[in-house]
Formats: sequence, structure tokens, C-alpha cells
Amino acid sequence: MKSENNYERIVQNSKKFQHSQKNEMQKRITDLLQQLTNGIHERDQIMAVSLLGAIAGHNTFLFGPPGTAKSLISRRLACAFENPQYFEYLMNRFSTPEEVFGPVSIKALKEDRYIRKIEGYLPTADFAFLDEIWKSSPAILNNLLTIINEHIFKNGDERFNVPLKALIAASNEIPPENQGLEALYDRFIIRLLVPPIEQEENFNRLLDSKPSSDKPEISENLRINYHELTKWREQLHKVKLSTDTLLIIKYIREELAAQFDKLSVYVSDRRWQRAAVLLKASAFCNGRKETNHSDVILLKYCLWTTPENRETVEEIVMHVIKSCGFDTDIDLAELDREKESLDKEINKELYYSQDIYDTVEMGEKKYFPVLATFKDEYYANRDKKYQLFISFNKFHSQDTFNPIDEQGNTIDNIECQFDGQGSCSLKLRGNSYHNQYTPLTFKPKIIFHKGDKKLDVNKRLIYSLSQAVSDIRKQLIDILKQVEKKYEEYQQYLQSPFATQVDIDIAVSGILDQIDKLNLRIKDCERLGSLCR
Repeated sequence: MKSENNYERIVQNSKKFQHSQKNEMQKRITDLLQQLTNGIHERDQIMAVSLLGAIAGHNTFLFGPPGTAKSLISRRLACAFENPQYFEYLMNRFSTPEEVFGPVSIKALKEDRYIRKIEGYLPTADFAFLDEIWKSSPAILNNLLTIINEHIFKNGDERFNVPLKALIAASNEIPPENQGLEALYDRFIIRLLVPPIEQEENFNRLLDSKPSSDKPEISENLRINYHELTKWREQLHKVKLSTDTLLIIKYIREELAAQFDKLSVYVSDRRWQRAAVLLKASAFCNGRKETNHSDVILLKYCLWTTPENRETVEEIVMHVIKSCGFDTDIDLAELDREKESLDKEINKELYYSQDIYDTVEMGEKKYFPVLATFKDEYYANRDKKYQLFISFNKFHSQDTFNPIDEQGNTIDNIECQFDGQGSCSLKLRGNSYHNQYTPLTFKPKIIFHKGDKKLDVNKRLIYSLSQAVSDIRKQLIDILKQVEKKYEEYQQYLQSPFATQVDIDIAVSGILDQIDKLNLRIKDCERLGSLCR
């Protein structure tokens, strides 16, 4: 029932804030993405995250089979910027550095200078797309790593800054192991799966439409110029990582470490730092000065390393986001431990933890006192009466035994046996055939049942326990108010063009679960408080 209520709340909140007034920056990015994705199907999220990567200065790896519009995405992405110098190349094992970095100048070579004619090639490009990147030669990939790392290209004796804003690479495979490609692969902070179209309706639209243009119509007021891009990249570093974000990252790191033997996912410090910049860029493009849950969703595109661990890593990220809720100033886990400890102490000190029977002590042992009258089966005036005592230690045993009398002597002619259900049969052996007695059944008397409140408890102890419960309840109410207030202000800031509504709803459901669990804890404190009264 609780999950249904949460679902209804999520739907209501989504409708309420999905079309809320966007800030100027967020609206511009949203409108730009709509024009970039016009006419292509099921690529909105890929385009959005790739655009964010370009704004943040990050490189993107598109993983998927041939014919899934990877090159189209790259060409369209470049159109988001003013007058982009664009370079594109399909790699193969016979590719040469000349085809990527420019041919060697014959004229300069005659003058004993080794200089490339780089105009129109990757060193002068603002945006570049390298298809089937891992099929390229080491000479190309090593130079590429230098360009990515230092943004510098050495041409003869001259070293100059390359204008490359973002590099997009694509392949239907990841780099093979032990080929020295790990460092280059690690520079692609964003890794996006580009599958074939899945929904039949979209596939039918694709079949019935003309080929999509790689140069969509983009409004001039939406295009990003390089001056403002430089300014944005400076400003996004002023965005703060929220305590919620840092807590989520902490738990994701712990979970990846715990599953390292299974997943073999290693995330370098450099990669974590670049991923954090991506989160800041998301917050900045949404007009915020601090990151939130919608930004952390992007980590699912940054942390996977192989097709085999991609889904599991994404599940870890989303599970942690959902389970974290909001960070609070109070250690909730410690409060839970205190409450659990109080629960045990209250039940131990104020209530009987088991049934208390009517017993007497004889020689430091407990016995059930029994006044037994055995009726003679033949003669009414020959009944036998005994004051006997049955050992309490035999209560949970089904062995036969003899009771004792008031002096502690064993009564040999009476045989006792508990039945395992709390009743004891008593048999008196007669002296002859005509001297037989009807067996008796004795059921021990319970004077206090399990769960009954003790009557002789120190009042100061009761007050102390009650006050401790009240203190915990007050702290939980303070946390609840804090979370509810934050959530009320938070909802309108969760919408983001870089996160799907499904993923945002998962984050929201985690916050609502946190609120529900806090309410349950408060109710449990009320239960403990009533036990003290």
C-alpha cells in the first residue's frame, strides 16, 4: 500500500513540476536539444549527455553496432556551436597519421623541416568524430592521447594549442586488453550505449521517413559561441557538490569496491574528478549553484568499463541514489541503534520476557507446589492426599521422574511426566490389584504471562527510559521536518534535460521512502513511549 501511495505522489509531482517555469539557461539547452534531435528517434538522451560532455570539455565514447546513427549524432552535435570546424574519420588498421593529422609538407621536407599540412585535419578541428577508433594504429592513438591530455600538437619544431572542444569516438567493441589502450580509453569520461531502435512505432517512422539531415536547422540565438563556452567552463567550477552528492558518491565507491572481484571495475581518481565536473556542468546548465540527485544520475554513463558490467554498474548507481534520500545533520543509523537498544531495555526492565509460574524455592531450586488427591478406583474412603513438589527443571522435559515431599525426600510411589504442552501427569502406584488410583493431570499456574507489565519497577527507571524515547522521537521529528522542507523546495530543481523522467522518478521515490521510514520510526517511538506508561 505504501509503494502505491509513493507512486501516486511521484506521478503528481512529475506532472506538477515537469512543465514548471524553466530558468533561462535550462530553457535554452532544452530548446537546443529539441532542434538537435528533430527527426531522429530514441537518441534524445544520447544527444543530451553528449552535448553536456562537450560543454564540460569531456570526450564521449559511443558504443554500439554499425548503422545506429553514431556519426549522425556527432555531426549534429557540432551544429550546436557557432561555425564549428569539424573533422571525421573512419579508422582501420591501415590508417596512417597523415590521414588524421595531415600530410607531410613536401616543400618543408625539402628544407629539412618535418611539418604537416594540418588545415582541415584533427589538429585544427573544434569537434572531431573518430569511428572504429580501436582499429587504428598505435602511432595515431599515441598522438591522440597527447592531444587529449595536453591540448597541444607538435608540428615540427612548433607546438601549438589545438582548438578541440570535444572528441567523440565510436566502436562496436571496447579496446582489447594488454594493448596499452587503457589510458586513452580512460579519457573518454562519458560512455554511452547506442542500440538499434527498440520501439516498433519509432522503427516504422524510420522506415517511412527520408534520411535524417546531419545539419539540422538551429536557431542562431540557441547556438553556443566559443566565447560563452569558455565563460561557462570557468563558471561551472564554481558549482558546489552538495552533501547529498558526496554521500551518494561515497556509497557508490564502496559498492564498486565490494563487488570488484565480480565486476573488475576500477575507477581512477582522475576519472572521478572529471565525472564530478560533469555533474557540476549539469547543475550549471540547469541554473543551479549546487548539484542534486538528478545530476548524480549521470554517473551511470561514466563508471562502466565493459559491456558485461554496464547494466550492473548502472543498477548500482540508481540503487544508491534511491536508497540515500537526503543527507541529514543527525546520524540516523546511530539513532536506530539507540532506539533498538531502548526497545530491548524497556522490554527487559518493565515487562516479563517469559511466563512466570507459581513456584517455591527449596534448596536453591524451584518447584511447583501440588496438593494432590488420588482417588481409589474401588473404595471411596481410601483416597490418598499428598503435598508434593514437582521440579521446575523438568518442565521442558518429557522424561519420567519422582516428586519430593516437604522435607525434600523423594516420593518413590508417585511418577510424574510433562507432556511438552505444559501439563504434567501424576500416577500413584497402588499396593495391590484392588488398590488402584486414578491418574491426575497438573497444569502449573501462571501468575504473570509473557508481556505482562512488572508491578514493582523503580519509578526513576521508568522516567529515565521514557525520557530517552522522547529524546529520540524529537530528533526524528526534527529530521522529518528537515527532509520534508528540503523536498518541498527541491522538487522544482530536479527536472533536467540530461536525465530521463524515469530516472528522476527513481530519485524522488527514494526521498519519499525516506520520509515514510522516518514516519514509521516516529510511530515506533510512540509505541515505546506507551510501553513506559
